Formats: sequence, structure tokens, C-alpha cells
Amino acid sequence: MAVDLLLGLQWGDEGKGKIVDVLTENYDIIARFQGGPNAGHTLEFDGIKHVLHTIPSGIFHKNAVNVVGNGVVIDPVIFKKELDALKKFNLDVNSKLFISRKAHLILPTHRLLDAASEASKGKAKIGSTLKGIGPTYMDKTGRNGMRIGDLELNDWKDKYRSLANKHEAMISFYDVDIQYDLAELESDFFKAVEELKKLTFIDSEEYLYQAQKAGKKILAEGAQGSLLDIDFGTYPFVTSSNTTAAGACTGLGVAPNQIGEVKGIFKAYTTRVGSGPFPTELFDEDGETMGRVGNEFGATTGRPRRCGWLDLVALKYAVRVNGVTELMMMKGDVLSGFEKLKICTAYNYKGEQIEHFPYNIEAENVTPVYSEMDGWKEDLTKMTSADQLPKALNAYIDFLEKELEVPIKIVSVGPDRTQTILR
Repeated sequence: MAVDLLLGLQWGDEGKGKIVDVLTENYDIIARFQGGPNAGHTLEFDGIKHVLHTIPSGIFHKNAVNVVGNGVVIDPVIFKKELDALKKFNLDVNSKLFISRKAHLILPTHRLLDAASEASKGKAKIGSTLKGIGPTYMDKTGRNGMRIGDLELNDWKDKYRSLANKHEAMISFYDVDIQYDLAELESDFFKAVEELKKLTFIDSEEYLYQAQKAGKKILAEGAQGSLLDIDFGTYPFVTSSNTTAAGACTGLGVAPNQIGEVKGIFKAYTTRVGSGPFPTELFDEDGETMGRVGNEFGATTGRPRRCGWLDLVALKYAVRVNGVTELMMMKGDVLSGFEKLKICTAYNYKGEQIEHFPYNIEAENVTPVYSEMDGWKEDLTKMTSADQLPKALNAYIDFLEKELEVPIKIVSVGPDRTQTILR
């Protein structure tokens, strides 16, 4: 049985949590394959809004098993808070949530290193969420990291102490004013680790292999978006992991020839959190309206998201890099009321018009070239079937399908799981 993927195709915040929640009833296992608690997956149903950071978005479905894969980095303190928030829903977490022994741990000193590094950059800061993600992945690739499996060893605290001492020496090297009480941070960390150890740790690559052999249906859930990929994103304003389809193979131990459908999620417009280039960003009333109507604030940080028109050049790039086989368009309802909609179909790049995503998209090199389409005024949020969608929205969707050469199978018309139209 092939493993299907679900990926964000922009700069994150596309609505992956909602779509995983909608699709989970079709799958036996939901597996998160990269990233850490810098992700915020928002789900809304039964009048309640849920925000998950590390736990896969299938956790609210009673029959789905949720796996945190080896490519994920885990902060025990944040993980414990997520578990505490789930207790009131009477979920059988112990039988529904498994963690890969090969997943790396975020230590308190990783977060301090993150803060020190960002502070030292001044105006050149990359907009880190300060969750310790980057330093943890640096230790992973530097072969210094601690993993979930280490917690099963008797001497794991000795390994912790050695790495934390190294981090403190590195923090002093940055020579910035970072105030912290490590003893207090460590107290919270050790308490959270004890809670984490009550969960089931697995050799996730073996577990998923056996599940495939048994005919189980598996959905791999990504975090962030393709334009934040460490290799293919807008470097250095990116995350520290591979957010693209290839990351699912390395983040779960799934062979490339076992990948089935690649489901790509994008907003009907574009948003970005933090620093970095953004060719279609709007600084006018249209951008303000998108942010206000779309409630564009980071689920993890609360930071306002920058908003702009749909960038089809970047979206085509993400579709190709990931091998996307079907698309889901989110937040079409946010564009209701615009007289005209713009779509970036090309870049003016150093005086030449191009339609591919170049090495550098900084403002001094790139100016968006727009096509214009009619908008729609209808309120989409109460619509329940594709035949109710406005003519102008269908024209918008048809244009995107033609350009992207991939079908748009889902149109989201609101945050609730019920506000999802299948095409």
C-alpha cells in the first residue's frame, strides 16, 4: 500500500491541519515527517478551535494512529502542553500516538542558542520563531544530538549535561544580552521528559513498513511549506528541514517508490510570516483586507502574516519540485468582495521576463507580472457543493488548473472541517 503525502506549497500556513483532519477518515495512520513546534496546525470543528504543534492532525479521530517520525524535532515541554490540552477530550493517546526513537530532542539550551544567534544578527535576522529548531537540526547534522531513543538509556542525563554545557559555551561566544534561568528551564524540561516517556517509542521505519505490508493506508503530513525548504526555499529565510516531498522519505524511512498521491495545499492568495523576499506582497488596502478577513496571524507565534496576490510562478515551482498529483485550494472565501483579482504569472527578472522561479527573488531583482481576473461577491462560507460556487470563482479555478496542469480536488470555504467542498 502506497504512502500518500500532504504538503504545503507556499511559505507555510496553508491550512494543512484542517485538510489532514478532513482526510483522516480515509487513512489508518497519519505520520508527521519533519519540522518541530515552530509549526502550528489549526483545526476547527464542533465550535472549538484546536492548535497542534508537533502531534499529527489526525489525533482527534478515534480510529487513526498518529506517528511522529524520525525527521521531526521534539520539545518535551511544548509536547507536554499539547498532551495536557488534549486531556479534556478523553482521547486514548497511549494507543493512538507513537514517537520514533530516531526523532531528535530540543533541549532548553537549543532555544537559548536560537535566541542568541538571532539577536547577534541585528537587522539581518531571519525571523526565527525562537523554538530552538535550527540549533537542534545543527546538532543533528553535526552528529551531536540527543534522540528520543536516548531517553531509554540509564545515562541519558549525562549525555544531556555534556551537550547543555557545550551550548552554554556557545551562547557566551555570541556576546549578546540573553537573560535566562537555566535551572528553572531544566526543571520544566525534566518533568516533561518523564511525561514523554509514558508514551510509546517505536522504530518508526519498521512500524510503517509492516503497516504497508498489512495494507494500512498511510498519510504523511508535512509542516511549513515548500518555499521554506532548506534546499529549495528562499534561503536563508527558510526552515531547517526538507519540507518538500523528498523529506517524507528521509523523515519517515519510506522508499521513494512507495509514494502514492502527492496532495499539495495552497491559499487562493499568498502569505508569509517573518523576514524574506515576497514578490507579490501588498502594502495597500487589499493586503490589509486579506489579513483581516483571513485572520492572518501565526498559530504558533501570533505574528501578523504578510499578504499578497497569488504567485503562480512560485506555485508552479513547488508543484514541480514535489511532483504534486492533486491540489487543494484554501481560503477562497477570503477573496469574496474583491472587484478584481490579480495573479502573478511571470517575473520581470533583471530586465527579462521569465516564468520560472530563479535563484534570487529579492525585490531589486524581481518585479511581478500580473494577469487580472474578475472577482466575486458571494459569501462562500455556507456553500456545500461545487455547483454552488460563483462563476467567477470557477473561472479562477479553471485558470489555475490549466496553468498548473494539476486538478484542484478540494476548495475550502471556511475554517471548520464541514466548510470543505469536493470537486
